[in-house]
Amino acid sequence: MPYHNNPIPKGSLNEFSKIEEEFLELKDATEQNCKILILNELSDLIGAIESYSNHHFNISLNDLIQMNNLTKSAFKDGTRK
Repeated sequence: MPYHNNPIPKGSLNEFSKIEEEFLELKDATEQNCKILILNELSDLIGAIESYSNHHFNISLNDLIQMNNLTKSAFKDGTRK
């Protein structure tokens, strides 16, 4: 029995299509309400984002996390709405 109920096109590592594949797998896992599979797909999605950003922009996952923290801070202190 396959992990996913829906057909999901395979993406290419380092490309946006891999992010899309992992997102669709996460969506499918969420529809199945399978927490372990959801966690797995979240991890795979992070890996696809990391690979894409590093390959295309030479930006690390730590750089993305730092930017996310700045954005959260700006929303929290009201400088970004």
